Amino acid sequence: MNLSSFFRHSPFWIILGLCCLSLRAQEKPEKLPVAKAPPVDQLAWIQGPTNVSLMGRATLQIPKGFRFLDATAAKDFLKMTGNRPSGEETGLLMHTQDEWWVILEFDAIGYVKDDEKTDLDADKLLDSYRRGTESMNEARQERGTPPIRIVGWHVAPNFNDVTKNLEWSVEAESGGGKFVNYNVRLLGRNGVTKVTLIEDRTHVDATLPQFRDILRSHKYSSGESYAEYREGDRISQYGLGALVLGGAAAAAAKFGLFAPVIVFLKKGWKLVAAGVVGAAMWIKKLFTGGKKHEGGWRRS
Repeated sequence: MNLSSFFRHSPFWIILGLCCLSLRAQEKPEKLPVAKAPPVDQLAWIQGPTNVSLMGRATLQIPKGFRFLDATAAKDFLKMTGNRPSGEETGLLMHTQDEWWVILEFDAIGYVKDDEKTDLDADKLLDSYRRGTESMNEARQERGTPPIRIVGWHVAPNFNDVTKNLEWSVEAESGGGKFVNYNVRLLGRNGVTKVTLIEDRTHVDATLPQFRDILRSHKYSSGESYAEYREGDRISQYGLGALVLGGAAAAAAKFGLFAPVIVFLKKGWKLVAAGVVGAAMWIKKLFTGGKKHEGGWRRS
């Protein structure tokens, strides 16, 4: 049957339907809903390669393949991912493909003397981590959270006397998975830049060379470097050993507080609170003899 015969012998409703279908085909197609980018991708990311300022205290080179958030956006990122900002953030760096990330903070604790650089007792510090973790595990189990076991040093505490950088990494396991809390402290004239790498245990060794290359580009601004210390500058009450135990642990070491240190776990973008500080009385005896701050106990 040719086309003219089809229209002569077909019922009217079929012809009408085909005409409407033809008209419909000529209309502009409806737009399919576009998947929205995850909230963290909607933040004000700065794409590398470029140089960025860390709250005016220092600069950092962001290589190609990385993106950066300033202090304000870094706090937003942490909140979005279920983490609690410290208020000391100066920026956040992320690898665009592998998605390992680095939090940068500045702790204005003053000039940290390096007189402990040859006396860092890795065994004693590790024992402190283990004691504190064991003390916190009972509370974790009551909350239904798997206990944490400190495996050992992934990188033992070491101080680079040329760059004035303190570096260490603790390996731990919980719930059948292993994670690493990798830390670097960049000493400055008026405080310490705290750098925390968030990466899976299985990938951290491959990530470290690139991570360390980026840190080599960190430069304190004029007047802020460790070498620019002047007589009369504020001296930190914390030494290198207390820095290894962490910011909260530094307060515990000085004021006798029982304070868990926060370690980061990339999986699930969550923070895991691990009691990696030694028991309060042990810490107090080790560092200060348990002096109390005027006006009461204080937490960092």
